[in-house]
Amino acid sequence: MPELPEVETARRGIAPHLVGQAIKRAIVRNRHLRWPVPRDLDAQIAGQVVRQVERRGKYLLLRLPVGSLILHLGMSGSLRIIDSDIPPDKHDHVDFVLANGRCLRLRDPRRFGAVLFTRRDPLQHKLLRQLGPEPLSDEFDGDFLYVKSRGRKIAVKLFIMDSKMVVGIGNIYANEALFLAGIHPKRAAGRISRERCQRLSVAIKQVLRAAIRAGGTTLRDFTAEDGQPGYFSLKLNVYGRAGEPCLVCGTPIRHLTLGQRSTYYCPHCQH
Repeated sequence: MPELPEVETARRGIAPHLVGQAIKRAIVRNRHLRWPVPRDLDAQIAGQVVRQVERRGKYLLLRLPVGSLILHLGMSGSLRIIDSDIPPDKHDHVDFVLANGRCLRLRDPRRFGAVLFTRRDPLQHKLLRQLGPEPLSDEFDGDFLYVKSRGRKIAVKLFIMDSKMVVGIGNIYANEALFLAGIHPKRAAGRISRERCQRLSVAIKQVLRAAIRAGGTTLRDFTAEDGQPGYFSLKLNVYGRAGEPCLVCGTPIRHLTLGQRSTYYCPHCQH
C-alpha cells in the first residue's frame, strides 16, 4: 500500500504538470471505487484550473476555484501524466483530461482508491477532519506523543499507526522508526517515557524524510504509461528481514503479528 512518502513523491511528480492547467473534462470508466465516484464529477470540474496540488496524510488534494478533488491511491493505485489519446487499460478507471492534451490517469487494480469532490474546505471533509497532525510538522514532537500516550495500553506500534494520533505512518515505516528509537513494538504506549517519546518522534521524522529523499533520487517516471508504479524502497533495517542478522548487533530479527500486520524487530536492540 502506498504510504506517506510514496504519496508525497506522487504529489511532487504530478504537481508540475497540473498546476495552472485547465481540466477539460473528467472521464469515469468505473465509479465503483472504495466510495462511488460522483456521477456529476465532469459537470462539477470541467473548465476549472488546478491551483495547487497538496497532500494531507495519504490523501491528495487538487485545489480548484470551485472546490477540491480528493484522491486516495488505496492499496494498489497509481497516477500518471500521459497523452490523453493513449487507450486505457482494464484498470484505468478515471482520467482528468487537460486542455493541453495531457491527462492525469488513475489506475487502481483493486479499486480501494477514491476520487471525490467537495465545494467546501476539504480539510473538514468527513474523511480528513479527524486526522492527527502531519508527522513532519512542528506540531508533532516528543511532547505530543508523550501527552497523547498517557494511560494507553495499546502497543506503541499500533498507537503510532493510528491516523487519529498522527497521519501517514504505515506499517513499513512504523517498524523502521521503532527500531531506530530502540523501542519494542509491543510495549504499551503509556509506558514509554518522555525521553523515549522524543527519540521516537525524531526517528519517525528521520525515516519518513529518508524515504521521501529516496523517492526524489529514484523518481519513477510519472509521464510514462508503461508498467507499475514502482515505489522505491529504502535499505530497511528490520522490515521483511525475519531470521536475518540485525545490522547493528547481529541478533536474528524476529517477526510477530500486531493488529493483523507483520511486525519485525530486534530483540536485543529494542526493549
